[in-house]
Amino acid sequence: MSIPKVLSIAGSAAQGSAGIQADLKTFQEFNVYGMSAITAIVANNNQTEQGIFTQPIAAIEAQIYAALQHVGVDALKTGMLFTEDIIKKVGAVIKESGVANIVVDPVMIGKMGSQLLKDDAIEALTQELVPLAKVVTPNLHEAARMLQCEVPETPEDMKVVARDLYHLGAEYVLVKGGSLKGYPAVDILYDGSSITELETERVETIHTSGAGCTYSAAIAAELANGYPVEEAVRRAKSFVTSAIRHALSFDRGIGSTYHAAHRIISG
Repeated sequence: MSIPKVLSIAGSAAQGSAGIQADLKTFQEFNVYGMSAITAIVANNNQTEQGIFTQPIAAIEAQIYAALQHVGVDALKTGMLFTEDIIKKVGAVIKESGVANIVVDPVMIGKMGSQLLKDDAIEALTQELVPLAKVVTPNLHEAARMLQCEVPETPEDMKVVARDLYHLGAEYVLVKGGSLKGYPAVDILYDGSSITELETERVETIHTSGAGCTYSAAIAAELANGYPVEEAVRRAKSFVTSAIRHALSFDRGIGSTYHAAHRIISG
């Protein structure tokens, strides 16, 4: 038998809630074959001096080619890339691969506050990677940094930002409003001609680690499963909303989205 195949090019999160770990859990829930190319190991803690370990460019490149050559890729997503050099290499390999279903999650700041994209890499992200994307999925703060503008404060602001981001070259822009204060959890999807608002109730919880990674991974999975972009985004939003609604607390600060929630509890 055969199932759709999805590759995540992202960081490895040792605590398990985000990054490659979140992506692979999500892929499994959507019945796609998950693969990974690890760009960095993120292991922030208060015992060691260092918590982020970027991987050599050659190692990242080898992982991507291994997935492409030995399995094949129906969709891929990028997450934490961290440096300009990594972004440029990943962009070049993706362009060469011919994969059509590409989701770019412009990961910049982690839920624990760690910087996951160097300041001097933002230009490379917007110029080298975003134009390759079928969907780019920034949150409010990432969108503002990409455009060097104020952080959106209303859904109307989000629509303006989505239109501006579209000019960077992605086929679709999804601006995520999870941190928008005073409104439901609203996201804005823009395809260059029409805007779609996707709204769910706001879940009041601090346990949202991995939500952005999970959302973009779910979109990539559903694109691989053959859904058009708007339907893939709607299904992914339903999935991540369940994962947040039934989030896991470890009694140690910010907890994790629960990737099995949609199947076990909401199904």
